[in-house]
Amino acid sequence: MKDGSAFLNDNAQRIIDGMIGNAERLRIAVSTGPLGECLIDAGAKAAGGVEAGLRMAEAAMGGLGSISVFMDRASQKWPFTVEVRSSQPVLACLGSQYAGWNLSGQGYFAMGSGPARALARVEPLFEALSYRDNASSAVLILETAEPPPRAIVEKVGKATGLATEKLTFLYAPTQSLAGSVQIVARALEVALHKANDLKFPLENVVDGIGTAPIPAPHPDFLTAMGRTNDAIIYGGSVQLFVKGSAKDARELAERLPSRASRDHGHPFAEIFKRFKGDFYAIDPLLFSPAEVIVTAIETGDTFRAGERDLQMLERSLG
Repeated sequence: MKDGSAFLNDNAQRIIDGMIGNAERLRIAVSTGPLGECLIDAGAKAAGGVEAGLRMAEAAMGGLGSISVFMDRASQKWPFTVEVRSSQPVLACLGSQYAGWNLSGQGYFAMGSGPARALARVEPLFEALSYRDNASSAVLILETAEPPPRAIVEKVGKATGLATEKLTFLYAPTQSLAGSVQIVARALEVALHKANDLKFPLENVVDGIGTAPIPAPHPDFLTAMGRTNDAIIYGGSVQLFVKGSAKDARELAERLPSRASRDHGHPFAEIFKRFKGDFYAIDPLLFSPAEVIVTAIETGDTFRAGERDLQMLERSLG
């Protein structure tokens, strides 16, 4: 994928078109906003569901992820698990899926994820990513219960260089089933984001797989947010296939699991309350999967660190 080649947004648009064509089956609501933008409600007023959440995750990854549900019998109470695979993990996860675009205005706040970020390139993270997209439409995923107001739509249009009628906003709150599913489909993404924070060369990550259990949604935002975070922090597993030395792979494996954080060992909702709702006061090393496997493909060595905490999962997920 060379700079200037349309890819992520074009892929996501095809996923969006499929969702629109199956709106009734997916239990989503499609409408047109005041500036001509396409609005897809996957879990706010619309019912949505697991399948809608999986499609949201696919769109968020710019079509570069294979996402499915399987049964993990090791977790008897929460056996159904989302699995994400990508042979372009850095671009799919950091260039698209990561919720890194702060969108606020008119009393509205949401973190934007999805391939529209690769058009806007307003985040410092893109300094580490050479990819540039020149697509004629853009897709943005929002973890919220409300569609974006006019000011946000205009902001996204200006940043992406597109007319607002070429924008699609796909949204669902954390408390919804679709919202829960698309969040726990980020186990691989949070591992890569932490790897970047640890200064591991992103160009050395060649493939990745991530899993996390599907938690029950909850009408209370704090409880729902706690469950989705704990599903990854205490129940997530990731395997990365990397180039480079066995030493570097071992060091990454040892530093990547969530247990390396000083805040590990408590349900996320409790941690969030302790810091009075200040995300930035929470140790950033916490946001990573419980269990990590790193394979150095040039030496054949594999290193494992961390483990899932099923007791903590049961305490958090109910």
